[in-house]
Amino acid sequence: MDFSLSNLILRRVGVSRATCKFRKMHGLKCSTLGYSEMRNDIQQRDRPACSGLTAKDTIEKDVRKNPILIYMKGLPDTPRCGFSSLAVRVCRHYGVPFTARNVLEDPEIKKAVKKFSNWPTFPQIFIDGVFVGGSDIFIQLHLTGKLRLKLKEMGLLPDNSEDP
Repeated sequence: MDFSLSNLILRRVGVSRATCKFRKMHGLKCSTLGYSEMRNDIQQRDRPACSGLTAKDTIEKDVRKNPILIYMKGLPDTPRCGFSSLAVRVCRHYGVPFTARNVLEDPEIKKAVKKFSNWPTFPQIFIDGVFVGGSDIFIQLHLTGKLRLKLKEMGLLPDNSEDP
């Protein structure tokens, strides 16, 4: 569907997938990239700043540097799946800082995270360098109070904090 929708859009603006050409549109001259050139440009632009590292190295660095890390579909403000949205909502419930990486932007990272954690679905949540699980396990930790205890232990919540 995505492929056919993009074909429809590209035909409407007068772009050929196979070639990079100059076209005249409504009196304007514009340069358009072919599909393969656009895809390569997007992939290079979206690589993490540490692009000299392998995907596994990037994941290890992410997990090590971030007290709470969520590999998710979409971004915290615009999640692309309900389970990712739930994980974000739990973090926001406590008001703790967290880092999220959109696995939909980089297929290499998405594949490597699954292998790294030996977990097939997203989101994947890491707390204090340890893989916790998906949103179902994260929510269970929240409901049982174990998440609050862990966050206090990490110094992310004051000892006397109550449920917000």
